[in-house]
Amino acid sequence: MFSLAAADFVRFLSALVVLLAAANVLGYVAEKLAVPRVIGEVAGGLLLGPTCLGFLFPQAFHWLFLGFSSESDLFGLVYQLGMILLLYTAGLKFQSRFAKTDVKIGIAIIIGSTVIPFIVGWLSTYLFNPAQFLGPAHNVIALKIVVAISIAVTSIPVIAKIFSDLGIMHSRFAKIVVAIAGVHDLILWVALAIASGMVSAGTGHIDPWTVSKSLIITFAFLAVCIVVVPWGLRRITSKRANFLFRASFLGYFLVILFALADIAGYLKVDVMYGALLAGIATKFALPESLYKRLETGISGISFAFFIPLYFAIVGLQLNLAKHFSVGFFILYLIFATIVQSVVVYVTCRLVKTDKRTSFNFAAAMNARGGPGIVLSSVAFSLGIINQDFFAILVMLALMTSWMAGSWLRYVLRKGWPLMPGDENLVLRRAQEEVVLDGTLVPVQSHTHRKV
Repeated sequence: MFSLAAADFVRFLSALVVLLAAANVLGYVAEKLAVPRVIGEVAGGLLLGPTCLGFLFPQAFHWLFLGFSSESDLFGLVYQLGMILLLYTAGLKFQSRFAKTDVKIGIAIIIGSTVIPFIVGWLSTYLFNPAQFLGPAHNVIALKIVVAISIAVTSIPVIAKIFSDLGIMHSRFAKIVVAIAGVHDLILWVALAIASGMVSAGTGHIDPWTVSKSLIITFAFLAVCIVVVPWGLRRITSKRANFLFRASFLGYFLVILFALADIAGYLKVDVMYGALLAGIATKFALPESLYKRLETGISGISFAFFIPLYFAIVGLQLNLAKHFSVGFFILYLIFATIVQSVVVYVTCRLVKTDKRTSFNFAAAMNARGGPGIVLSSVAFSLGIINQDFFAILVMLALMTSWMAGSWLRYVLRKGWPLMPGDENLVLRRAQEEVVLDGTLVPVQSHTHRKV
């Protein structure tokens, strides 16, 4: 019943091998160049997709990735699994606590970098014709929500990876930014869930009943995942009668992940929102020892296989030769960067933060990375946006992440403190090399890499 012809399976494996190798090799090259790894992984897909291989050798591209009718469905499955695991690992990094001395600046940045950029992003849709970027759903309101989120969103995985590579994850600055990004993105995912609910309901305008229903369901699901699920997990996970946990440690938490994602889908919230909340719920439920064990296990397979393939398939879907407006992208990049940076900078100054620290926060919060790409992926799959705007949002996420990492590295090289209390930080190499059997082998400076 569940079968695939041997020749088709071999062809799919060939495509998978080529794509995975390109993603990992170019991701490694990106890290050696002090560039976020996600940029290299997406570049692997661009190289093998319609932008390069498909443009120069269309028959080879078609043979490799469109060789039989169900091949695109198989890649779609890998793509969705990679996205779910990316959101789950982002949820596992969620930090909800600030040091008492940092509560003021943290709350101020969360409010400022969420509300104001979102409103400015919404209003910006009156400066251009959003209809040119509408997807098959033809929902202008949902498109405006996506535009607003794209201006405001910040990446937990990318910024955490940048801090990890620089060797400053323990710093006061890094802890504040990661905590802010977690709360900040959770709020923005509520907005995306509302847009998803509007599309599912087929509402093309602001219907108070539809919006109210989406808000109630979304916040109820959020409350259950953050309060009820962790409470339940703390009480049943280590019980002797919990045979699933005893049978498979990772299998148990994967069941929870996919169950919550599935429930979110049935509630018409969003499957990916369920995956994010599953990670947060798990983080809240586990003691430190079990949390570290879970993070180590889930990161191993996710960041070696599924997540690199997810980003490579994102690149594979882009056709920058045909579906990309360079002029509009440059204007959008400048606009998004200025809005987020200025808002964060001014917010920090209002709470009496010095100029240099304020600028560093502004640069860090501008990194859109993985969540920015997931936003574009979800919006594209729901039919909210078309391929042209999908490409613009992906490139926006990549460029802003590159800019943020470059600035923070520059600050450390200059010997400047990121903020008071972070003096004497030492810049760490992203990777080291060791000799193994007479061969130089690259070793991550941390046990697990993040996108």
